[in-house]
Amino acid sequence: MPLIFTEIDKKVKIDAVLLKKPLEERQTIVHCQVRSFFGTLVRIWRSTFLIDRHSGKRYKLLTAINISFYPVWTRAEPGVYEFTLIFEGLDKDCKVFDLAEIIPQEGGFFVSGITRNQTDVYTVEVS
Repeated sequence: MPLIFTEIDKKVKIDAVLLKKPLEERQTIVHCQVRSFFGTLVRIWRSTFLIDRHSGKRYKLLTAINISFYPVWTRAEPGVYEFTLIFEGLDKDCKVFDLAEIIPQEGGFFVSGITRNQTDVYTVEVS
């Protein structure tokens, strides 16, 4: 059977909305450490954000690794317990931000004044 080739129109129209979208997906990764001498219970609320110190813009938590979401608790053994939070990508002009777990009770995680780096991967200690 012979191969059949057809001419393909080389003009492609791209929707203007697609042209305005970023070419790459960006994420901000925050590795968290909790220190405990006796062990503790930890969990993260979906109302946890990175907040740009200058603009006040909030960046949503996309997922969490090695920690459960409210209302389920995760047991952290004595020593250093580590978990990872993945957030939306920070805007290019963001220089300093806070990690804030905004919850309707005491004890939410808060890390103030995290300085932006080129990798957008951070390690912080939370209590």
